[in-house]
Amino acid sequence: MKTLVAGTAIFIGLTLISCRKEHDAVSREVKNDTAANIARDIYLWYDHIPSSFDAHTYTDPNGVMEGIRTFSSEPGFSMPVDRWSFAILKSDWEKLSTGIGGDFGLNIFFYTNNDLRVSYVEKESPAGKAGIKRSWHIKQINGDANITAANATAIIQSVYQSNTGTFLFGRPTGSDTTITLKAASYKEHPLLFDTVYNTGSSKTGYFVFNSFLGDTNEIKNEFVRIFDRFSNEQVQDVVVDLRYNGGGYVAVQNLLANYLVPTAGDHGVMLTEEFNNHYSSYNATENFAKKGNLNLSRLFFIVSQNTASASELLINSLVPYMDVQLIGPTHTHGKPVGFYPISVFDWYVFPVSFRTVNKNGEGNYFNGLTLNYQVADGLDKDWGDAHETCLSSVLSYINSGSYARLGFTVEQRAGLTEEVLHSNVRLGEPKFKGMIR
Repeated sequence: MKTLVAGTAIFIGLTLISCRKEHDAVSREVKNDTAANIARDIYLWYDHIPSSFDAHTYTDPNGVMEGIRTFSSEPGFSMPVDRWSFAILKSDWEKLSTGIGGDFGLNIFFYTNNDLRVSYVEKESPAGKAGIKRSWHIKQINGDANITAANATAIIQSVYQSNTGTFLFGRPTGSDTTITLKAASYKEHPLLFDTVYNTGSSKTGYFVFNSFLGDTNEIKNEFVRIFDRFSNEQVQDVVVDLRYNGGGYVAVQNLLANYLVPTAGDHGVMLTEEFNNHYSSYNATENFAKKGNLNLSRLFFIVSQNTASASELLINSLVPYMDVQLIGPTHTHGKPVGFYPISVFDWYVFPVSFRTVNKNGEGNYFNGLTLNYQVADGLDKDWGDAHETCLSSVLSYINSGSYARLGFTVEQRAGLTEEVLHSNVRLGEPKFKGMIR
C-alpha cells in the first residue's frame, strides 16, 4: 500500500524551512500559521477553508485545528461533519499513542440519570490497583453526593482532570467503601476480558477490546492467544465488545479484521482510502489476508456512541462478507475519516486527511452505524457476566434466533433515556477517537 509519508514530508520540510529550525524558539503565530498552511494542503475539505481564515486568533495549533472543523461540509449533512481534527504536544502524544495513561484509570458512565457507574478500570492504574471494578456505583465524589446527569461537567473534571479524588463506592455485595485515588502514570492494556460460552450445542467466543492504540506487540500476542483459544474450543460465533473503543491505528484494525473475515473473503477488498485531489495519487486499497482458522458466517459487535473510527472501520470492512449484527444503547459515533500525525515544531497536528469506504463503496456514516437491536449498557454487571444486558441479548439471539427483551428492569430501560444517553456522550468526550495511519 502506498504511504503518504514522503509527500507530506516534502511539504512540511518546505514549510518549516521558511519559518525556523524546529529547536529554535518559535512564536505562537508561526506555529499556528504552519498548522493552517498544512490544513490548506492536506485537509480533506481544504478547498472550503476561506482565505480570510486567521490562524492568529487561536491560542495554539489545537485551536487552529478546531477552527478548520467548521468548514467540513458534506452533501446530505446540515452541519459540519468534522468533530475530530486536533493538535497535541508531542510529549503528550507519545504517551497517548503508546498506551500510557496519567489519570486515575477510572472510567464512568450513567446507568440512570442519578446512578453513576464504573464502566471499566485499567488494571495497572491507581483505580485498578485499588481493586475497583466495573459495575461499582459511585455515590459521592469528594464528599459531593450530587451525582446526576445534570452535573456531568463537574463530574468530568473530578474524575478525568484532577490529581486526587475521594470516592464513595457502592459494591455489588451491598457494602460501601471509600477510596482516595491519586493520578499516576500507568500502562494501558486494550484487551480487557475474553471467555468462551456454551450456547446450546455450540460455543461462542467473547472478548472486550478497548483501543487500537497501545503496545502493538502486546496486542498482536493477545490476538494470537485469543484466536488460538477460540479455534481450539471450536467456537462457531464470536462477540466483539467495542462499546468503549474510540479507535486508533488502522494497522491494528487490519490485523483484527484478518482474524475475523471468513475464508471466502480472503484477498477481497477490505477498505479503500481516499484523499483530497492534492493527494489523490495516494488513494489506495487494502485487501484481506486471512489469519487463523475461524471461518465465521456471522459476527456480533456490542457498540455505543463511544465506538468510533478504527472500530467503525472494522465493522464496515466486514459487512460485505458476512452477517454483521450491532447491539448496544445507541448507534456508533460516526467517524469514517482518518488522519496522520504531522510535525509542527513541538506539536503534532491531525487534520482529517482521508476517508474510507468498504468493498461496496459504503462509508459515509457520519451519523454512525445503525443498530440491529437497541439495549441499554449493562453497567450494573462486570465484564463477562452472561446477565449483562448487551451480552445477554446476543447470547439470546444465538440460542433462539431473536433478541428477547424479557426480564429487563426499570433501571435498564431508563438507561436509554435521552438525558442519560446525552450525558454519556459528554462523559465519553475526554477519550481519544481516531483512525491513524
